Formats: sequence, C-alpha cells, structure tokens
Amino acid sequence: MSPPRWQRWGAYAVVLRDGEVLLSRLAPRISETELWTLPGGGIDHGEDPRDAVVREVHEETGLDVEVGPTARTYSWHQPERVWDGAVRDAHGVRLVYEGWAAKDAPAPRVVEVDGSTVDAAWHPLDRVLDGTLPTTALVTEALAEHRPTRLQRLAAYAVLVRDEPEPALLLTEVSARGFHAGSWTLPGGGVDHGEPPRDALRREVLEECGLEVEVGRVLDVHDVHLRGTAPSGRDEDFHGVHLLFATTTRDPAAEPRVTEVGGTTSRAAWVPLRELTGPDPRPVLDVVRVALVAVGDEPPGR
Repeated sequence: MSPPRWQRWGAYAVVLRDGEVLLSRLAPRISETELWTLPGGGIDHGEDPRDAVVREVHEETGLDVEVGPTARTYSWHQPERVWDGAVRDAHGVRLVYEGWAAKDAPAPRVVEVDGSTVDAAWHPLDRVLDGTLPTTALVTEALAEHRPTRLQRLAAYAVLVRDEPEPALLLTEVSARGFHAGSWTLPGGGVDHGEPPRDALRREVLEECGLEVEVGRVLDVHDVHLRGTAPSGRDEDFHGVHLLFATTTRDPAAEPRVTEVGGTTSRAAWVPLRELTGPDPRPVLDVVRVALVAVGDEPPGR
C-alpha cells in the first residue's frame, strides 16, 4: 500500500544586502546538524503567496520586507518522507521571490516561538556559494538564478560655483541610505515621469539645499553603471544617466541646508575648490570631477 500523498506550497525570499544574504537556521527537530535556508514557509489556505512570504520572513527574522511581483518556482518529491511521525508521499512546491529590507533595518532575530527555525542572520555570499556555510539545496538553486533588479534612472544635477569668499562648488553629502554613503556629489536627483528636467532640478536643489536656483544650459552628460544596495534596500543593477546643468542662485551668500526628511542627502555645503584637488581631496563621486572639467576656469552661468 502506498503512503498517503501530501503536498505543501511555500513562499520564500532571496534578500541580499551589501554582499550578504539573509538566511534562517533550521531547528534541530528538522535538521540535527547546522543547516541554513531561505526565510519563508507554508502558504495558508486562501492566503496570497506574497502576503505569506512577508509574514513568514517577519516571523523567522523579525524584519519587515517588501517583495517583487514575480517568483521562481522550485519543487521536490520524496515518496517516503517521514513527517510528524508518519510516512508520506511528499511533494513540495516553493515560490521564491526577490525581497528587500530597509538599509537601516535592525539585526535579524527569530520572532515565532517553537517554529521551524532557531536563528536568523546575514551571511557573506561567498561563504554560501563556496559551500563553507551548510545550506539547503533551495538556497544554492535560488541564488544561482537570482538576478538584481535592473533600473535606469534619468537625473538632473546642478553645477553651481561661487567666487566669494573663495571659489567654491555647491555639493551634498550622500546619507547612509544612498549609494556611496559619505561621499560628496552635486545637488540634484531623479526626474519624475513627465517632469521637465529643469523643473526637476529646481525642485531637487530646493529639497537638498534650501536654495532657489536658475537653470541654464546643459554642460555635459554623465552616466554610471553599478550593482549595489539601493536606498530602498533592494539589490539593483543600476544605470544612472545624469544631465549636468549650469546653475546660478540669486543669493550666493546663502548657506545651504537640507530640507528633505529621510532622503539620500545628509549635508549640503559650499565646498572650496582647493578641497577637491591635491594630495588629500574630499571624497567625491565621479560626476563632480566631470563637472569641474566642464566648468573649467569660468563659473557656469556667466
């Protein structure tokens, strides 16, 4: 007589951050030896799979995640699996979503009591991929097929120089939420759908620096292509196209101040040009160097 059939649907998430992956350790009643898996679990009757994975990840790691709209499907079949003391013809179907948590999320911790996992942690990807960390087959299969979200972003940036009390360039410091945190860049940001780039730049400079500006001609077009953790916490293959505009302000003596709350800018300042060159220059993004070349010896807007 064949054992009774048993089928289980589960939802899981691949959550990557800065070269690490979020994993859950299986409880000893499931694996007597150390074994890590993707956070997730069974889908309740009538429950949307995306809701299930958000719930399960929170129970197993304490983190609130967002998940993408699509999933990859994996399955396993064990005709004689022992489950809850009985032999069953078991079939598992697993939906694996891309997930992401805020960059400032707390350290992971198990929330549910007497569940299937006993620990949660971020692990270096290289230790997972080379087999140093013992993981389930689902982890290696899902990571092998995972691809970062591709995002192309059009942005407008201001090249604004003042002469007094010494030549200086208006710059902003990237906050902990952004790519290249701690570096300095030009004020500006993304162009919203349907928004004229010059309007976007005026809006962004006001948010990041508290200054009203006049936007002139395009000085140069810069682009950057990188993979990393986005401000949202999502793993992204990012391509930024940057329009560099000659910009002026009615009051060059005004001191900039950040008015946007919770954005990717932590500080704004007039940075002396002498601090951007020399043996120990201030850390700046490549777009700043491109802007200085475009400006030459003459401040923009003149």
